Amino acid sequence: MAWAACADPVRLATWHGDFSRKGPGLMLADLEKAPPDLSPILATGPDILLLTDIDYDAGQATLRKLRDLLLDQGLRYSHLFALRPNTGMATALDIDGDGYRGGPRDAQGFGWFAGQGGMALLSRYPVELGADHSALLWKDVPDSAIALDDPAQDVQRLSSSAHWALRVATPEGGLTLLTLAATPPVFDGPEDRNGRRNRDEVLLWTHALDGKLGSVPDAPVVVIGNLNLDPARGNGLQAAARRVLEHARLQDPMPDADTVNWDSTGPMRVSYVLPDRQLSVIDSGVTPPSPDLGPHGLVWVDLTLP
Repeated sequence: MAWAACADPVRLATWHGDFSRKGPGLMLADLEKAPPDLSPILATGPDILLLTDIDYDAGQATLRKLRDLLLDQGLRYSHLFALRPNTGMATALDIDGDGYRGGPRDAQGFGWFAGQGGMALLSRYPVELGADHSALLWKDVPDSAIALDDPAQDVQRLSSSAHWALRVATPEGGLTLLTLAATPPVFDGPEDRNGRRNRDEVLLWTHALDGKLGSVPDAPVVVIGNLNLDPARGNGLQAAARRVLEHARLQDPMPDADTVNWDSTGPMRVSYVLPDRQLSVIDSGVTPPSPDLGPHGLVWVDLTLP
């Protein structure tokens, strides 16, 4: 239709840039002392940006400081969203079996302190929470791969960080972003606990799209964030990534993209922007990583709404 053809594109992006430190307030102090290289954000200027590794604090001081640094360089984000993630959230259990409680691997999601390396959204447009599945227990997830004898099964949440459905009101219409930042499928033993948990985190939004978590999200949707899983390379239960990519509701704008280049593994695809099939993809890409903020590139997609 003529109206859709004339609609302005909306640029969505996600970045697993390293905006996290090993103690509360340290990232904020670093931002105030020596602003990092923000060229991936500045070069692409996304309308909506999901960060999947940024420290959370109750006043959103770290996120606001980052917003101000971007504003100083001409990029304005009028709307911010962040909630306390599961990272570093204490469980009072010895989940990793090392004989001690309160360590970073004993938390709901790995973290040296509550809120380390959470998620946050910066947006030009108003954003509100549509649904939050972050408190869903792993054992209660459809098709859960949790071990029957998992010592934490009565308290262990699925989300290592968060699973938010965020409604964004763009000038061309509404979008629902299905966000996640899954645990790495490594750093465990032969029981493959992290691999199984990563699988279930990656698949959660497919269950939502199939109506297994209540009402199906209003269209159009975009699955966006860090799956921490390549569909063909590296460790992890790769079939989970393929199931997301092959879901009938979604399209893959960049099937051959590499989004990270680790020294230990080489290039892989772990961050994704997967739009609803009723959205039109105009362009897409991955930026080179920032030398200050780790090996991940920023993934962006330009869309027009129906």
